Amino acid sequence: MEKLPGGNETILIVDDQETVWDFLIEALQNLGYSVLLAENGEDAVSIYRDNPHQIDLVLLDMVMPKLGGHNTFYQLHEIDPDVKVLLSSGFVSEESVTDLLANGAVGFLPKPHRLKALAEELRRILDPLKKEKVPAERENLSFPE
Repeated sequence: MEKLPGGNETILIVDDQETVWDFLIEALQNLGYSVLLAENGEDAVSIYRDNPHQIDLVLLDMVMPKLGGHNTFYQLHEIDPDVKVLLSSGFVSEESVTDLLANGAVGFLPKPHRLKALAEELRRILDPLKKEKVPAERENLSFPE
């Protein structure tokens, strides 16, 4: 069996379907990620606001009760303009996805989720962030003279 790329970042899953949570939580934890769950957009906004700089990526379902993916995206973006949001849906208009991608969403994964595609997409988004952080950390290093 092919080894899938994993990580140690924190992912916030936003989805209202229990079968989707069960699959994603188990799969992502097996790949080394820490996982938080929000059952709707309102919970996602609250969790994100209460955990500043703790969540590396939001996997956001587009169609949910209470607060749908479109409005959730804009509220998360208001809290943190640099939020990394990976959109996900089985039923969504192309215009809606295109709008969010144009306004900062980092990608779109169709449902049903394929583990290999999800694992690779997470690394595509998260790996450049690690590289950006390295130089800043190096600047803070002090060497004995």
